[in-house]
Amino acid sequence: MALTSSIKILVTGANGQLGMEFRQLQNAFPGFEFLFASKEELPITDDKKVDQYFSTHLPRFCINCAAYTAVDKAEKERTAAYDVNANAVGILAAACKKYEVKFFHISTDYVFAGNATKPYTEADDTAPLNYYGYSKLSGEEKALKEYDQVMIFRTSWVYSSYGNNFVKTMLRLIAERERIGVVADQYGSPTYAADLANAIMQIIAKQNFVPGIFHYCNTGIITWHQFAQAIREISRASCKVDAITTADYPTPAKRPSYSALDTQKFQQTFHIPIPQWRESLEHCLGILRSHKSS
Repeated sequence: MALTSSIKILVTGANGQLGMEFRQLQNAFPGFEFLFASKEELPITDDKKVDQYFSTHLPRFCINCAAYTAVDKAEKERTAAYDVNANAVGILAAACKKYEVKFFHISTDYVFAGNATKPYTEADDTAPLNYYGYSKLSGEEKALKEYDQVMIFRTSWVYSSYGNNFVKTMLRLIAERERIGVVADQYGSPTYAADLANAIMQIIAKQNFVPGIFHYCNTGIITWHQFAQAIREISRASCKVDAITTADYPTPAKRPSYSALDTQKFQQTFHIPIPQWRESLEHCLGILRSHKSS
């Protein structure tokens, strides 16, 4: 009797925050074979190598977690940012079309101008404030132009127990200092990468692939200062967290002042519960505590 082969899922950017969360999930989805590819194993900016990888491995799904995420550096390193965030996305989409692979791509709230007064929907006009946002928007456009079997997830303020992110930076700073200042006039919603990875895997497992753009982030709208305060409270640190303005903390790249995402389309389409931001933060901090004590 012939063995049936597992459905293969290619995860690019496999060593980043989101890629690592998919690694954690693989045992929970035994019907799938995961192909985790780092940038060294699969240079997604090289169309020939991408084609060769797809023809050799024949995945059924591709989840693109690879991205150039250094927002401030992108203002100067424009070619590098555009290659990864835009050109590579077009290359992956073309390969997915050629080999009939369903394509998931991760985008960002930074495609918006950030001057809204209510959460952005998928239908709202895009107008990036910085080059990172421009490169990510270009990636969306290339993917959608190339192929009709694409799901784009715009997400925001992503953190994880893996990689470098705001949560881990705050934990380090509140442990080292008596007082820190955090911006209190930028509003958005954190996204725990583990929640996003789990949502994508549920869509795949339920065979509920719906092409288009979707917004996904944890529920609740806060400022970076409120986020930092919560990290301090949950970790029981004594450091004082002061509220400062964007003007007090100038950066090379402009940040949107309000980039909360409306997740109604996602919830109505997939009926997958989205955890509240503080609940997910507590879960992540619990994992980081256990890592520290083990």
